Amino acid sequence: MGGPDPVEVLDCRGMRCPLPVIRLARRLPELPVGAVLRVLADDPAAAVDIPAWCRMRGQEFVAATGEGPGYDVRRLH
Repeated sequence: MGGPDPVEVLDCRGMRCPLPVIRLARRLPELPVGAVLRVLADDPAAAVDIPAWCRMRGQEFVAATGEGPGYDVRRLH
């Protein structure tokens, strides 16, 4: 969708809140600063929870994608 290509895809489909956010919080710090992680999550709460987590943690919510659905997050620090 015109955004940056993710360096990794974290498949959290079938997991319910709060597991996709917990997985994101564990994996993102292991990636280099500037890397984009795509989280695939089909729990409707992820559409709210992932952007909110990014705001609280100072990370960049890049975009929601149609595949999965997916949520792209860039590590800023």
